[in-house]
Amino acid sequence: MADTEKDVQGVAELLAKTTVDQVNIVSFKGKNLKLDSSDDAVEVVDAIKASKDIQALCLEGNTIGVEAAKAIGEALSTRQEFEIASWSDIFTGRLRSEIPLALGHLSDGIIAANAKLTELDLSDNAFGPDGVEACVRLLTSCACYSLTTLKLNNNGLGVGGGKILSKALIDCHKSSSEAGNPLQLKVFISGRNRLENPGAKSLAEAFQIIGTLEELQMPQNGILHEGIAALAEAFKSNPNLRILNLNDNTFTAKGAKAMAEVLPSLKSLEVIDFGDCLVKTEGAKELAKSLRSGVNNLQELNLSHGEINKEGALAIVEALESKDCLKKLELNGNAIGDDGIEEVRGWLESNGCLHTLGSMSDDEGESGEDEEKNDEGEEDELGGESNESDEGEDVAEFVEDFKVTGVGLKPQSPLLGTDEEVESELMKVANTEAVRDFLKAPTLDKLKKIPTKHRSFLIAEGLKEFLEDAEKIARFFVSICITLQHDEESLLDCSDAILKTAFESSECKEMGLVSFLLIHMGLLKGEDKIESVRDISGPLTALEYAAKQPYFPRHLKTFFIAFMTK
Repeated sequence: MADTEKDVQGVAELLAKTTVDQVNIVSFKGKNLKLDSSDDAVEVVDAIKASKDIQALCLEGNTIGVEAAKAIGEALSTRQEFEIASWSDIFTGRLRSEIPLALGHLSDGIIAANAKLTELDLSDNAFGPDGVEACVRLLTSCACYSLTTLKLNNNGLGVGGGKILSKALIDCHKSSSEAGNPLQLKVFISGRNRLENPGAKSLAEAFQIIGTLEELQMPQNGILHEGIAALAEAFKSNPNLRILNLNDNTFTAKGAKAMAEVLPSLKSLEVIDFGDCLVKTEGAKELAKSLRSGVNNLQELNLSHGEINKEGALAIVEALESKDCLKKLELNGNAIGDDGIEEVRGWLESNGCLHTLGSMSDDEGESGEDEEKNDEGEEDELGGESNESDEGEDVAEFVEDFKVTGVGLKPQSPLLGTDEEVESELMKVANTEAVRDFLKAPTLDKLKKIPTKHRSFLIAEGLKEFLEDAEKIARFFVSICITLQHDEESLLDCSDAILKTAFESSECKEMGLVSFLLIHMGLLKGEDKIESVRDISGPLTALEYAAKQPYFPRHLKTFFIAFMTK
């Protein structure tokens, strides 16, 4: 009888949600519209005006200029019922100077309407700190007092953008509380933004104050254990967290321990994604202790690619014995070994949950590494400043240097043997058809065929055979930057590898490379006819970033930065 009553109640709740959550959406998703002027935006404006009750406007996959944004903002200024702004990927091909102005016009429309936003999605717009600054007026206005979902994924925020965003959220919470309607943000998504420790710490302050988070996703942000510890402390004030995704940051045992301390207090937690976070065996043991005593609603746990050995993996699966809700367990890509994998499978099978275990095909084999190494040493390797490399440096130093720039080769990985073995294996991959094919004619599809973790290193290796040909390097650089202009993380990683390799090589002539870069971007006239490039925002973004890096020739920095500004 009790089960029947539960079923009836569940159906009733579902029907209630179906009725309440219906949203009137005006959508132009994926239409690839290029809206420059107000006339170009007529179709969107007319649709907004014609809608009887527009609650959501989706502009994803179009490109909005300043004047078009102004027209759309004015159309929204009369729509008080507006709630959801789905504006991801709307500035393709726009200059960075245009984007803040366009965002300002869109924001003004929402504010003028006295609308109450519940969701704001500006993901996949590479606007950096300037773009965040342009959103501050909206984020701190009464239009965002009702905001429950904020998505700023892959925006190139950086440390500066993270700090600006944090302050805006804190100010919004303060003013909304004074108005008797405190901000209750539930979903925060900000992956691939290079927030690093300072950005993570700043946002942790905001999360601690807000205290209502239910879903937090911050993968691929270069956060080390200090930033992870700050976030963990903030989670103590957010007891309703259900989804926690910090994939591809660097915990080490210290960060894992800090996170383990807070997990038992998160009673509602359903999804934990700490994959590719280098939690190591000791970190896995710490997490196991906390999982054993809490997190009883856990449905998914990802600890893949964390350099966890058999002992750590067994500690994890034993801690999951009483987790009746568990549906998915990822331990792939660790150093468990064949015998360890059999023990893990055996334990899970005896507890009736073998079906939860994902593929173990990428296990790196049992590790003999010494895990007594302290976290400070690990952080020096993984997050410190890279030294200028000499031409005769050995392979181990070369790999370590590239780890610093974000390649995923971890010096302590069981994959890495002697220096000779490392060189042999990496060169074997570097000479594959996939790498050669990509270097010949870069495309996104070809890039995806190159192992993500070793991508920058492999591209750098592939370049070495034609370092004497500055024009070929310049042509390849411009081509790859155009190809990756909408994926800033990959754009900066790959362009970084190209220019670092070129400028640090004695074979490549600096001034020749600089000249050819400007020629292939269409900014200087060359002797030969060069196919014109319509959109150079990708190469400009990459060069602006590269000009501030240590490898960039000092005597060219001032010139390039001034050139980028103009």
